[in-house]
Amino acid sequence: MEKTGLVIVHTGDGKGKTTAALGLALRAWGDGLRVLILQFIKGGWNYGELESIKKLSALGGRIQVRQCGLGFTQRKDGHEAEHKEAARRALLEAQEAIGSGAWDMVILDEINYAVKFGLISETEVMGLLDKRPGGLHLVLTGRDALPSLVERADLVTEMRLVKHPYQKGIQAQQGIEF
Repeated sequence: MEKTGLVIVHTGDGKGKTTAALGLALRAWGDGLRVLILQFIKGGWNYGELESIKKLSALGGRIQVRQCGLGFTQRKDGHEAEHKEAARRALLEAQEAIGSGAWDMVILDEINYAVKFGLISETEVMGLLDKRPGGLHLVLTGRDALPSLVERADLVTEMRLVKHPYQKGIQAQQGIEF
């Protein structure tokens, strides 16, 4: 059976976009695929998924996660240039990974936020899709996916917020939100 790589988008205002992508990564790893996760915004914190992936990587090295961002950004926080440079480096890493042949799945976690915040452009994201080899699965996450990305994707899932504990004043909890 010929392998057909897919462009997969997880978007929407609900929780679970990164979690769904990590579920795909776990499934792919379990089936012997080589998986790279590039996080465009996250950086600096030690999230639970990082520890899990380190342990999986030690079992065969077919899965990696790289935090490329500087952490969540607020526009006009005085650090726009640094965030933009981090996103630019992440984009270069993504271009290299997509063209390398070293990976069966590349997850571009929170890339949609990077576009929304003006850290990278729509043209640059579409360029990644143009360079994708036919057998590579490419997963893009984050709110507010570009209409052009949604149009080109093979699978789009929109997470919709129905209810969240934050609405009752419950703060984010380790192991659940991060």
